[in-house]
Amino acid sequence: MTETTHTQTTPPGAAGRPRSPEFRMVVDALRGLRQDLMHEAFAYRPLPRMGVDGPLTRHLSGRVREYAPWTPHVLVAAAGVVAMLANAASFSEGGATQLVCGILALVPVLLTLARPVGAFWLSLAATAVTSLVGESWDMWPWLPGSFISHLVVLTVVAIRTRPRTAAWMWLLTALYGFWSVTVFGEDHYDINTAPMLILSALILLAVTVRHTRREARQEVTAQQTVTEHERSRRTLLEERTTIARELHDVVAHHMSVVAIQAEAAPYRVENPPPELEKAFATIRENAVAALTELRRVLGVVRAEDYEAPDAPQPTLADLDGLLANVREAGLEVEKAVTGAVRELPQGVELSAYRIVQEALSNSLRHAPGAGARVEIGYVLGGLGLRIVNGPPPASALLKPSPGAGHGITGMRERVSMLNGEMTAGPTADGGYEVTVFLPVPAADTAREGEA
Repeated sequence: MTETTHTQTTPPGAAGRPRSPEFRMVVDALRGLRQDLMHEAFAYRPLPRMGVDGPLTRHLSGRVREYAPWTPHVLVAAAGVVAMLANAASFSEGGATQLVCGILALVPVLLTLARPVGAFWLSLAATAVTSLVGESWDMWPWLPGSFISHLVVLTVVAIRTRPRTAAWMWLLTALYGFWSVTVFGEDHYDINTAPMLILSALILLAVTVRHTRREARQEVTAQQTVTEHERSRRTLLEERTTIARELHDVVAHHMSVVAIQAEAAPYRVENPPPELEKAFATIRENAVAALTELRRVLGVVRAEDYEAPDAPQPTLADLDGLLANVREAGLEVEKAVTGAVRELPQGVELSAYRIVQEALSNSLRHAPGAGARVEIGYVLGGLGLRIVNGPPPASALLKPSPGAGHGITGMRERVSMLNGEMTAGPTADGGYEVTVFLPVPAADTAREGEA
């Protein structure tokens, strides 16, 4: 058996050789031309109606407001009528030729309302037909009406498409103008190709600048929306991290106390039974295991430079010291307590303290010189807080606060964590009020009363 191998060589210049950058540039340009002006050129794309929420149209009423959205359509149709009359006026005598040339100036303009790209091709064809059958030799290759019609078509199509399409239309218009002058322009003494190209370039440049500004504005708006969303999300995560750190310290403290007490309890009883020693040993083991797991899970939310506080986390018993510091900072604040004061779970006490602290900080930041009032209500089902400040004495002179906007978000996160309720908003006199209710389960309240 004989095996024959056929080797196919690639001749020079075949597809195997890489193309030059110029060749690829031309291919990409032709592909863009086909995509912009040839692919589905006569597709139906109706001109949308204008909105009535602009600075001028929003003040309209009645029938005027009802018909205002059709203003762009009316303007385009009026421009087409002007082009038709200009073409008709360029003929010394009436007749079928005058009518045909007038219609050829009108139809491309009207077609921009439904099929914009097709209207451009029709305008070029109508210009060629009009220049052949028309009798005006003063302006060529565009008769007066065709000149107006083609400018209107270029403008409307450029507005309705993208800048690259406008560039292609201008280039094709220039090619048609130069071709007409070169081939048929010997007998014409007033060539208007240059005016057409200059005017159309200025108009298309203005439209392109408008497109660019609008796209830039949309990108900026979208970026601002994303940035605001990310800022809100980052703020929320930072507040949750702060709350997790504080609760980690609170729970870790209590679990450590449980472990120490469970280890010391057998020594407080003389000759404790083995069952009791085993039970306390189990309690201590479980407390140490829970504490280790808690530190492992919640320790990841600590910053690298975070250090656990040496002192216990603050409670409502430390509120008087906070109010004293605030008064030294220049905020006149009053405190009112209603109900039977009792010790609440440390998580509730810590959150209540932080809420009051943040609300007073906001008062110092946003309403300097105003008075504030802190109301604390111990009720059967939990704890109520109300922090309200009056309007600043010179609100017109206030500068924007440099705060990061974490205050309200942090308060809401703390309240949500405890299944509470919170409202925050301006008061009728120009101040600001924060109202919070933190529920405390009845079992916890009864257990604290027994303790």
